Amino acid sequence: QVHLEESGGGLVQPGGSLRLSCAASGNIVSVGTMGWYRQAPGKERELVATIDITEESANYADFAKGRFTISRDKAKNTMYLQMNSLKPEDTAVYHCNVDRILVDNPRTYKNDIWGQGTQVTVSS
Repeated sequence: QVHLEESGGGLVQPGGSLRLSCAASGNIVSVGTMGWYRQAPGKERELVATIDITEESANYADFAKGRFTISRDKAKNTMYLQMNSLKPEDTAVYHCNVDRILVDNPRTYKNDIWGQGTQVTVSS
């Protein structure tokens, strides 16, 4: 089985920073595109940013551009989201997603994997 676990959420004042982490664990051979999504109370889940394993290219939602930075450590199967200049409207549960993971024994792809999420609250 494959598991994604987020960490790093918490309470921060407006203008502050947080760094989220997402670690993939299991009998992993390779990890595909990784992404961060968020869901605020009463709202639909929305894309924050994604990062592609092949191109190492990143894509951001408009609200994240200039404030958030996505990165990954392929050796550790871990993804990060550095969030700066946080605003109250950034308050949400932040979820990690991987489009597909190649696992071993037996070798097969696991698709559309989600973590449980980590709460980010921006408030004074």
